[in-house]
Amino acid sequence: MMDQQRSTVSPLNIANVLTALRIVLVPFFIWFLLADEQHYSWWRWAAVVVFSVAIYTDKLDGDLARKHNLVTDFGKIADPIADKLLIGAALIILSGLNELSWWITVLILIREIGITVLRFVVIRYGVIPASRGGKIKTVLQTVAIFLYLLPWTPQWLWLSVIALIVMIAALLVTLVTGIDYIVQAARLRWRGMASGIQS
Repeated sequence: MMDQQRSTVSPLNIANVLTALRIVLVPFFIWFLLADEQHYSWWRWAAVVVFSVAIYTDKLDGDLARKHNLVTDFGKIADPIADKLLIGAALIILSGLNELSWWITVLILIREIGITVLRFVVIRYGVIPASRGGKIKTVLQTVAIFLYLLPWTPQWLWLSVIALIVMIAALLVTLVTGIDYIVQAARLRWRGMASGIQS
């Protein structure tokens, strides 16, 4: 019954519109963060605000989709892509500004891009939904990046240490959940092949 309701839900609904809005906010976030040029001016605060708004739309679109049965396959794919664009942009710029080690950014991006590609590869067998671990990963990444974005972090040692600890935790959860998604994808493909879906 739920599958029938889901199939009749239009992709053009408020939840998906919010997801699209999050994607639109990414260029503004990049612009504000680069315009600051590490002067920690109001440009930096503008980047913090845009990042916060984008993250809020992520929570809001998920809540609306579940509450009003607006979950669609488009949303399942577009939502994590929007998250990865925002998170990826933040990590790359922070590393480019020498505020975050490149090895952390590279490992996270390899995992995120790899899992996104994997989702598309196995989509003919079904959609891999976001897991609880994936949600924890997103929260940790978000909090870590938010701390790094704050203009005070480079100046206050204790805040820098907290930001690094949260980022390392985010990295570990990111890698562990990446392995979990690979296992889910393999099981999904095996079930699909067993039911006669051609690869």
